[in-house]
Amino acid sequence: MSTRAGIAAPTGPRRDLTTLALIVAIALFWGGNWPAVRFSLMEIPPFTLRAIGFVTGAVMLLGWAWLKGWPLAIAPGERLWLAVTGGFTILGFNVGTAFGQLNMPTSQAAIIAFTMPCWALLLAIALLDERVSPRQWLGLGCGQAGLLLLLGPAAWHAGLAGLAGPAFVLGAALSWALGTVLTKRRGTWQGHAVVITGWQFALCALPMIVLASLFESPGTPAAWQVSTWLGLGYHLVFAICLAQMLWFRNVNRLSVAQSTISTLLIPVVGVLSAVVLLGEALTPRLLVALGLILAAVTSVMTPRRPTT
Repeated sequence: MSTRAGIAAPTGPRRDLTTLALIVAIALFWGGNWPAVRFSLMEIPPFTLRAIGFVTGAVMLLGWAWLKGWPLAIAPGERLWLAVTGGFTILGFNVGTAFGQLNMPTSQAAIIAFTMPCWALLLAIALLDERVSPRQWLGLGCGQAGLLLLLGPAAWHAGLAGLAGPAFVLGAALSWALGTVLTKRRGTWQGHAVVITGWQFALCALPMIVLASLFESPGTPAAWQVSTWLGLGYHLVFAICLAQMLWFRNVNRLSVAQSTISTLLIPVVGVLSAVVLLGEALTPRLLVALGLILAAVTSVMTPRRPTT
């Protein structure tokens, strides 16, 4: 039995159920995080929000690892990989999406961010020599069609003033895609997933602390609204501490095509959360797009029938 990130990987039906559970958990945690971050950004500046999140993630995850007795040291051969992949998957993605949400509606930001599978699949072909099946190409096409349909014609008619938000979020998607492919290229990690993710948060927190102290004044936390505290709490517990660690584990369990296309569930949750919490309309176009995304995930994650 092989190991990934220091954890024995289950096989057979148990592995399939565990993988499905991880995908659903990540979709719920990160999907609900979109409106949570939007509520937080109403009173907390972006660098400050990311500094709080990264420090909290580092303290909680490394503290948990210490209590469990897992080794906190990182092997010399993994340190550069840890820093580079963390910079792309955590720092680049989170900063880009934060500034994106300040310049465009949350539902549209979530949609653009999850063009990530397209870029990751193309990078995997170039950097990993990964073979993509016709069914995966079909799934990718369905997913991207659903995302474009969700985005709607407004994106194509936006002037220069409306390009800042999409540019930030597109940059975030590219950053996440590259970090995901590089994580996969590293292969088996000796460190535990919790430890790896904790140190990535610690490294990413340093520039955020510096930038927040130089350019932002977040105000008095005692004056923050209840919605800000609730959004921040959700963001810290579910998106920062749980989803990021589960994502690291899932990348090492699946091919890049499977792990990235499976993230198309996240904007489904994100858009529906925006409908409920931010009052956005649930239109027929939205429902058709969500159907295309679910079809994409199903086409990729359904096990192939054995050939005879």
